[in-house]
Order: sequence, then C-alpha cells, then structure tokens
Amino acid sequence: MALSHINNPRNVGQLEGATHYGVAGVPGDGPFVQMWFIVNGDQIERGTYKTYGCPTSIASASMIAELVAGKSVATALSLTEADIRALLAYVPEGKGDCPPRAIQALQNALEKL
Repeated sequence: MALSHINNPRNVGQLEGATHYGVAGVPGDGPFVQMWFIVNGDQIERGTYKTYGCPTSIASASMIAELVAGKSVATALSLTEADIRALLAYVPEGKGDCPPRAIQALQNALEKL
C-alpha cells in the first residue's frame, strides 16, 4: 500500500475553499505536513496535503487524505499512528516519525471543531 501512495501520491497541494487547516512540524524548517480539509457539517468532503519529507511522509499524508474523504470528523479523529502504520504495511527504520506527524496535522486541523 505504501508503494502505491509513494509512486502515485493523491490529493497533493493546497485545497482551494478549505474550511480547516492543520500543520505538524514547521514549514521551511525541517520535515512537516500541512493538511487542508473541506468539512460540511460533520462530514469531510475532501482533504489534501503538502509535505516536505521522505517517501514515508508522502505515503502517510496521502493515505490519510484519501481515507478521511467522505467520513465523519469523529471517524477521522479516531485514526491512530498504529492504523496508518498497519495500512502502509511497512515503515522503514528511522522513518517512524512520519505517520505520527501526518496524524498530528490531521488532528490539528479537525480538533478545532
């Protein structure tokens, strides 16, 4: 699954009309993940991301953006680092910070509701 998101990342870039934004890390200062979402009521219509990091960071953010589309905010917020690791099927040694960074960006965007 990770290779699919690494070789063909989905939902990349700033989302025009986004209602929610979250970031983990500091853009321009090391690895980071930014996520944008359009939320209507309690439903996430769409999510996108930008990341500066390795392929594992790309795969983590891409997977989250794809997973939460069409889901409730509560469902999205229930995603854990362990869920992303399991779905990726493989996280290389030394890249363990990537899934939690993507989860943190998601939470930073949606916990404000």
